[in-house]
Amino acid sequence: MPTLSGELRPHAGARIAIIASRWNPAIVDALVDGARRCLQAHGVAEADIDVVRVPGAWEIPQLAAHLAGRGYAALLALGCVVRGDTRHYEHVADNCAQGLLRVALDHRLPVLNGVLAVERHADAQARAGGAHGNKGEEVALAALEMIDLWRTP
Repeated sequence: MPTLSGELRPHAGARIAIIASRWNPAIVDALVDGARRCLQAHGVAEADIDVVRVPGAWEIPQLAAHLAGRGYAALLALGCVVRGDTRHYEHVADNCAQGLLRVALDHRLPVLNGVLAVERHADAQARAGGAHGNKGEEVALAALEMIDLWRTP
């Protein structure tokens, strides 16, 4: 039985959208920069990368659904939700993740979830270029692999 896996290679004309929230800008900007640098380092042309900003994580899956039928090879979702004193954190983080999964399944499109859901700002900083790497880079790599896998006969 053959084993299929995607490779980290660009596909000519494969457009990628990075959907990023404006909330927690220092964190999210670092995630976006990491994703862009990673995609370009792996041969994706700058012209094939669109960055679209939305107010917050709640709006990310809404825009993902809107963009899903517009010819993108993958959508990367980047944001940051930090726990507060209310249940708002759970509503936003959980429903954002569920919405992204729904877009991926409904549209048969790679949708990568790089929306951080953390307890403290320090946890987010660690995942936005700090001690735990850059989640933006991680989802960019996953996107390249999924695009390649999607195009494997």
